[in-house]
Amino acid sequence: MNARSVAFFVAVFLACLGCDQASKTVAESTLSGSPAISFLGDFVRFELATNSGAFLSLGAELPESVRRLIFQGVVPLTLVALCVLAGRSGASVLALGLIAGGGLGNWIDRIANSGAVTDFVSVGAGPLRTGIFNLADVFIVAGVALTMFSMERDKPENEEPYEPGPA
Repeated sequence: MNARSVAFFVAVFLACLGCDQASKTVAESTLSGSPAISFLGDFVRFELATNSGAFLSLGAELPESVRRLIFQGVVPLTLVALCVLAGRSGASVLALGLIAGGGLGNWIDRIANSGAVTDFVSVGAGPLRTGIFNLADVFIVAGVALTMFSMERDKPENEEPYEPGPA
């Protein structure tokens, strides 16, 4: 990465981290002890929740020691490794900044809140509703989607799709 790319990565990373932490602080002070707040005919709902699992509570039922090892140990190391490897491969600097900023935002939350993150927003229509998530989750998902889009876009045109042969 050149100096301009590093500066852009750091700017995106810090912006994501700052926005995530600020949004969680506002959510905790505004929503604590109050009912959910709905907008756009309940399409967007703000409600405070803590989540000891990953995105949409994945892994929340694991024993605490396992969750702590995974979410406070393995996940941050994996994020660093992915950023280093992806940065060397020429992956989108924007995507890497989004993933790293969101990942560190949730990791800081877990360290400060006994292994849980603060979630506060869900979207849905009628009976279809997402789980409750936070801004860090949005950044991570956007970064992963952008990385996948970049990989697909940069795939050589003459590359044949893999087709397994007869068994």
